[in-house]
Amino acid sequence: MALNKQQKAVKIDQVCAMVAQAKAIVVAEYRGLNVESVTRLRRQARGQGVQLRVLKNTLARRAMTGTPFAGLSDHLVGPLMYGMGPDPIAVAKVLSSFAKDNDRLVVKAGAMADFVMDDKAVKALATMPSREELLAKLMATMQAPVAQFVRTLNEVPARLVRTLAAVRDARQAA
Repeated sequence: MALNKQQKAVKIDQVCAMVAQAKAIVVAEYRGLNVESVTRLRRQARGQGVQLRVLKNTLARRAMTGTPFAGLSDHLVGPLMYGMGPDPIAVAKVLSSFAKDNDRLVVKAGAMADFVMDDKAVKALATMPSREELLAKLMATMQAPVAQFVRTLNEVPARLVRTLAAVRDARQAA
C-alpha cells in the first residue's frame, strides 16, 4: 500500500526520532526469511533493547540525512531490516548471532556516529564483550588493589594470633 505525503512525513519523523536515540544502526538483508524466523528475531531484539524495523530505503535515507549516520545511505540497497539501539554491541550481536543460525539473514553494513562499518566490522563489533561485562571487569580491576591492601593489613593481626596459638599449644604440650 502506497503512502501519501502526510503519511510519509509522519513515518520519516518517527524514524528520525529512533535514529536520534540510536548509538548504532545495523542493516541486514532479510530476503527469504519466513514470518516465524522474523518473529523470533524481533523477540530476541526486544530482549536486548534493540529496535528492528523494515523501512523503505528512500524513507530511511531521508531520515538519516543530517545525522551522524548519513554515510550509511550508500549501503541502503535491497530489502533491508534496520536494527537500532542505545548499545552498539547489542545491536551487532543480535543481528550477527541470528545471521549465524539463519543463512537467509545477511548483515550488510552498520554505522556508529560518523563511522560506517562493513559487514566484517559489524561482526567484529559483535564479538566484543557487552557494556555490562566491560563495566564489571573495570570495577574488578579498580577494586583489586584495595582488596589486596585490606588482606595485607589483616594478615598482621592474623599472624600474631596464629603465633600466640602456637606458643599456647607448645606450652600445653610441654
